[in-house]
Amino acid sequence: MALLVTMTTLVFTSPAATAATWEPKPAPLPTPWTADVSPSNALPDYPRPQLVRADWLNLNGVWEFSGAPNLDSPPIGRALGEGVLVPYPIESALSGVKRHEDAMFYRRTTEIPSTWDGRSVLLNFGAVTWETRVWVNGTQVGTHTGGYDAFSFDITKALHAGRNEIVVGVASPLDGNRYPVGKQRRDPDGIFYTASSGIWQTVWLEPVAPAHITRLDTTPDVPGGALDLVVRGPNGQQAEAEVLSGGKVVGSATGAVGAHLRVPVPDARLWSPDDPFLYDLRVTLPGSGDVATGYFGMRSLGKGMVGGVLRPLLNGKFTFQLGTLDQGFWPDGAYTAPTDAALRWDLEAQKSLGFTMVRKHIKVEPARWYYWADKLGLMVWQDMPSLGSGPNPNAAARAEYETELRRMVDQLKGITSIVQWVPFNEGWGEFDAGRIADAVHSWDPTRLVNHNSGSNCCDSDPDPGNGDVIDDHAYQISDGTRTPSDTRIAVLGEFGGLGRQVKGHEWEPGAGFAYGELYPTESSLTDRYAEVTKQVSRFVNSRGLSGSVYTEPYDVENEVNGLYTYDRKVLKMTGSRVREVNREVLAVANGTKVGVDDLVSFRVTTPGYTGRYLRHRDGVARTDALTDSASDADRQDATFRARPGLSDPACLSFEARNFPGQFLHSAASVLRKDVNDGTPAFAGDATFCARTGLGGSGTALESASAPGRFIRHYNENVYLATSGGPNPWDTASHFAEDTTWAGTVPLWRSGASLPLDAAKTFQVTTPGFTDRALRHRDGLARTDVIGGGSSTLDRNDATFVVRRGLADSSCYSLESKNYPGDFLRHADYRLRLAAKENTTLFARDATFCAQPGQAPGSIRFRSVNELGAAVRHFAEEVWVSNNGGRHTYDNPASYAEDTSWAPVAPLA
Repeated sequence: MALLVTMTTLVFTSPAATAATWEPKPAPLPTPWTADVSPSNALPDYPRPQLVRADWLNLNGVWEFSGAPNLDSPPIGRALGEGVLVPYPIESALSGVKRHEDAMFYRRTTEIPSTWDGRSVLLNFGAVTWETRVWVNGTQVGTHTGGYDAFSFDITKALHAGRNEIVVGVASPLDGNRYPVGKQRRDPDGIFYTASSGIWQTVWLEPVAPAHITRLDTTPDVPGGALDLVVRGPNGQQAEAEVLSGGKVVGSATGAVGAHLRVPVPDARLWSPDDPFLYDLRVTLPGSGDVATGYFGMRSLGKGMVGGVLRPLLNGKFTFQLGTLDQGFWPDGAYTAPTDAALRWDLEAQKSLGFTMVRKHIKVEPARWYYWADKLGLMVWQDMPSLGSGPNPNAAARAEYETELRRMVDQLKGITSIVQWVPFNEGWGEFDAGRIADAVHSWDPTRLVNHNSGSNCCDSDPDPGNGDVIDDHAYQISDGTRTPSDTRIAVLGEFGGLGRQVKGHEWEPGAGFAYGELYPTESSLTDRYAEVTKQVSRFVNSRGLSGSVYTEPYDVENEVNGLYTYDRKVLKMTGSRVREVNREVLAVANGTKVGVDDLVSFRVTTPGYTGRYLRHRDGVARTDALTDSASDADRQDATFRARPGLSDPACLSFEARNFPGQFLHSAASVLRKDVNDGTPAFAGDATFCARTGLGGSGTALESASAPGRFIRHYNENVYLATSGGPNPWDTASHFAEDTTWAGTVPLWRSGASLPLDAAKTFQVTTPGFTDRALRHRDGLARTDVIGGGSSTLDRNDATFVVRRGLADSSCYSLESKNYPGDFLRHADYRLRLAAKENTTLFARDATFCAQPGQAPGSIRFRSVNELGAAVRHFAEEVWVSNNGGRHTYDNPASYAEDTSWAPVAPLA
């Protein structure tokens, strides 16, 4: 971006404007950049990277300031008693005011450089909340309403020689029922935060030709090898546009202002998170001499069927959108980052942790934030700041919201990184959602539109069924998200919300909360992040999930859900593990990852056959149409345990779930299931390497012993095939589709078996405690020393009948022997006996998937409803426990032994 850097060096420094003094108020939490802020360097960077001009005058710095009852009496020629540091919102510590005012005035003086003579002068505002009135030398030059869009006034006629007085009046009553405010509140609490009133983005002067460019609308056309450019400005002017790469012109075009110019971009280098390449753009109006520069990335967006699932497409391929819920608040600057380096750091930190996307949550950022997203390679979902959190806004509020929504789309649609518009969140201020989604599509048909993130939640109206996205919020995601349709992709718009307080880095010490439990240590928080994020990877293929948004990258005030503390000084999780887990999600999505030692089923992705699964039958592999209601034998035949490759541990071998020691392997090109005979030949024929399948998604399984040959289904049978080979199953037709498999949640989730409808006692296997058994007493599960000589009551309490899982038929539920109809279930993590309720929650709490335990022949009971948790005895009590979690009973010491139970003959 050499052009941008050059342009930003030509700023004029405005002389001191006033005798007002500024003193920063103490920030509850200083950031690493707080001390870098001063009157001489308050956001000195050129604020608008998409429309850069050589000459400009930054008006950030100390202005005079005063609260006011209204805006009817501007202080023309009258000094104000306080100093405020622009552009930090008045509630922020950096402003020096640190309080809210419903109405306020800013005042300063400045001189216009003599080199600007003969040109028009624009007074530009990045954003002001909410109503703005401006006077120059006593003349009112313009008004504006709206808190999130940039605006300009031509002040040329009001200027005179020497110093010029600028007075800015702002009304910001924070009426969330009247205009969009996002998460700002007059009285912040919980998930609503400190307001950002007044001027909160850069203010600057700029000389322009009377006929000048006002906006550059850029739309890359990848298939056409061109940039579709609309130069906004005066009608009747001609525009010349040049695309540059590395300072060299690679394409140019001339056309009328307001028309669509097709600027060639030959052999385009495409923008993506892996290669965020940007082209420079230079536009000239020859008739007036106006020149403005910008940039853009060449990339295509859309949606399409990939492996029978509707997916979002970037440059024609499915790219999983792994993101964070970035709210854009700062403990020292509120809405405004203290420095540009801080603004960049926020995005760099998220990219370094393996995220590929940011959901900009109900806020619009300064233009430089989007530049850094473009430059660093992070896709962006752009929310519209909401009206108040209640439903059914009145007609005036609806009209204002729609007006500001249109401005947001118009101003940001040239941003390369934005891939999705999100008009509403959880129904806050929602109205006419279907019509609004259609309207946004009409304003910008190039991007996907998510009518309401979290449309399964909260104040949401009934889903209108249109738009491009089905978006659920599910914070612990043990339940499934909705699946995609033929017209809408499926995403997880918010999940996680895992909290940890860090002393010395709290907004209000001791007041922190999260969207679940607080975790005491870095390791326990990281473990939980790994567990819930692994569930995201499971949903990629099992539920067609195409994107996820973790709450959140940093704490915000008392909300301590962040990966980082609010001051950005402490990473609360282990960064290397977060990065590893995130990369695994992306690897599962692109097909190069199948979880080692996990149970997995492989679904066909060929259109028209996506209900079929790879399975073995009578020793030979084939595909059959299977569902959750298929027979136990069929679902077990279609479930495999992924093992490190027998001939290459970097690849995979697939052990039959119901035939331990038998593996899928190729024999005379036919895929079979046979006993591992221990020979190198068998190991080679039973080892397959995961490759990216068709369309950037799904898994192609290449033979380790015969490179170029892949597992393929053909006429219901399964072969090792090579495209264009001599056999019928080698036909090139549909080869890519037929060799792409979706690795899904297993059709049979239990990796160990128990006899259905049989009574069993479950003995402790921890050395030193093997005389104890699982039992219920007074409604609670515990372990006691029980044997054949114990009382009848004790032996009955320690006997359970194994039933088919109430919530999943491939798992188990344990019914009390002496209280028929009562089942073991967990509530608040404690295992207890309770009468069966006809609720989904009870069924899930009472269902456990059996996996092999540590001791030979033992069972580990995995909870269906509490991710990663297993039934554990601890100090005689029995809990569902996460290894290394936040509770005392999650202690990792002897976890494997304590969660292993030996099923033995019933004591009763």
